[in-house]
Amino acid sequence: MFSSTLINIRDWISEQLLFGFKNYFVLKSKTFAVDIDGTITENGGGIIHLEALGALRHLKNMGHNVIFVTGRSSIEGFLLSVFGGTTNIAVGENGGCITTGSHEHILLGDLQKCKDAFQVLSSEISNVKEKPVFPRMTEVVLQRTFDLDEGKNIISQKNLDVSLSDSMYAYHINSPGIDKGRGFKEVMKKLTISRDDVIAIGDSETDIPLFNIAKTSVAIGNSSDYVKSQATMEVSGKSGDGVMEALQKLVPKLEDI
Repeated sequence: MFSSTLINIRDWISEQLLFGFKNYFVLKSKTFAVDIDGTITENGGGIIHLEALGALRHLKNMGHNVIFVTGRSSIEGFLLSVFGGTTNIAVGENGGCITTGSHEHILLGDLQKCKDAFQVLSSEISNVKEKPVFPRMTEVVLQRTFDLDEGKNIISQKNLDVSLSDSMYAYHINSPGIDKGRGFKEVMKKLTISRDDVIAIGDSETDIPLFNIAKTSVAIGNSSDYVKSQATMEVSGKSGDGVMEALQKLVPKLEDI
């Protein structure tokens, strides 16, 4: 947590987003692609940082898109957008599924291949367990209870047509080529936007493909050094506090981004 600096940041963001900077938002709208867990949550427990969510909602009210891109299910991300007042589109399952409505989903991954890979991993490595999560349509989610590199080696040795990644929330078995960047490209097509319009904010290695398709990317303070090295900018604040800090730096510069 920041000390007095954080309080100043929060006050500044609230003041500017609620009462000022209207001239900046007259410009062409931007699309903010925002991770959820570890990015707009707090205390490591999946609890939403309400001030960060409020600031993102104000961005949306000013004419910008704010879209959640998460390792959670796209339905969870979509519901957060509904109740949080952001753009009603969500990319979930690390890019494998895009939800645009209560019964509208774009599926990019092959769930059966992921299930088959899970069976192989669980037979080769002890303590491979599925994580109790919202139902998935394109991936299998595992608890972080085994060595990730060992799992990746088995996938390679067995020529399994899947990938294994760590979102820091869980391990994910996805179809090859599926990542947050791939999923968000579908959103870019839908909204007819280019990478110059995209600002990505995240904290884990699964966010790097999203960084790669955005002109501006922000790694928040709880990111690893490697993740920070892949972003165009970084902030010291962690989780939701980091999002607040990022917006303080970005909002006055939207004309130049």
